[in-house]
Amino acid sequence: MKMWIIFVLATLAVGASAQSCSCNSMKWATCDGNPCECYLLIGDQMKQKLDCNELIPKCFLMKAEMYRAKKGLDTRTGGKPVESAFVDNDGIYDPECENDGKFKAKQCNNTEECWCVNSAGVRRTDKGDKNLKCEKLVETYWVRLQLKHKPVTGPVDANKLKIAIADAIHRRYDNFNKDMVKEIAYDPDARLIVVDVMKPKGERKSDLTKLAYYMEKDVKVLPLFKDQEKFEPVVGSQRMEMEDIVVYYVDEEPPTFTMKNLTGGIIAVIVVVVLAVVAGLLLLFFLRRRQSQKYNKAQQREMDPM
Repeated sequence: MKMWIIFVLATLAVGASAQSCSCNSMKWATCDGNPCECYLLIGDQMKQKLDCNELIPKCFLMKAEMYRAKKGLDTRTGGKPVESAFVDNDGIYDPECENDGKFKAKQCNNTEECWCVNSAGVRRTDKGDKNLKCEKLVETYWVRLQLKHKPVTGPVDANKLKIAIADAIHRRYDNFNKDMVKEIAYDPDARLIVVDVMKPKGERKSDLTKLAYYMEKDVKVLPLFKDQEKFEPVVGSQRMEMEDIVVYYVDEEPPTFTMKNLTGGIIAVIVVVVLAVVAGLLLLFFLRRRQSQKYNKAQQREMDPM
């Protein structure tokens, strides 16, 4: 009888241990062992060990997404803050990561075409060949989160909204420092919320890119967290459910895109503008020349009788 009780207690203990061995910050993680260890599959027979006490680095997450996409598993389906801000137009790729989860400065996506990225893994240069030089990984120190919420029943107090947004970011994203949420602008007619999150230049302890990536997933209804909740700040009695997000990145150094990186439509617009300016200058030149000729003829007619 005693042996049976011991066996039952041991079984319950193992079950409880298995339930507690999980990764709250990564729903795709596999966890086991005592003490509990969690890892993420980023390739065939390639396991990346995780620290589930904090948000997972974006580089590891992108590699996991690429691997899951190849296996047919689920992945993902206000304007610039400054002129040098840019969005991630290239989307997901299979990145090269450092051991600590940071992006390597040069990325090639397993091809002969390479480019330089910032600390968010977003391309910040034109694409080149394998000889492309990326001297360092440029830090993103400012992200602008442009959010759009679904319709609500009553008016929203802008001051309370700012507090609610900062509190929600702090609670959901690894106790993120609320002091870095600098500005929040709100347009009730457009249901648009613009959140500026910024850290001092040179500061390397905080990673804004993890916050932006996790929030992007939350808003797109594919949370990376195990709990699968959404980012929904509560203002008064109203829950603000988001339906769209655009992330702008501002680096400590401006990007180095050139004209060859522009799309055909943008180039066509530039050409039209340049041609219009040239045509205007030519018209002005001929008008002045014509006026000058009329003046000279008038002087000659006045002198003829003399």
